[in-house]
Amino acid sequence: MLAVVKTPRIKIEIKGKISKRLLDVLKEEYGSDVQIIPDEEDEKLDIFDTDWYKNVKEKLTPGKNMRIYRQNRGMTQKELGEQLGGIPRQHISNMERGIRAISKKVALRLSKIFDTSVDKFIG
Repeated sequence: MLAVVKTPRIKIEIKGKISKRLLDVLKEEYGSDVQIIPDEEDEKLDIFDTDWYKNVKEKLTPGKNMRIYRQNRGMTQKELGEQLGGIPRQHISNMERGIRAISKKVALRLSKIFDTSVDKFIG
């Protein structure tokens, strides 16, 4: 959104998400000189239909999902291996890099640890 105020000596432009309170103050101060111009970017769209999302989704493998979830939790590979029942750090690394497959049993444990769908960790 773009709010524009034009008076003979003043020009104010505010871009981005503008709070209602600020808009009210501008309207109170400048009256009809305030113009609200909606951005084209303000349109809502379904992200799942975008090319960007489809491209990113294609590149996400079960191992990359595992790495993302682990890093988001601030866990090391060793810590995750311990929570999975003593899996060595190197095996975790190999799973994340796609060298070693994630078994259904490990995928189920990962889904419980990260509280998400098991589908994220199955290829």
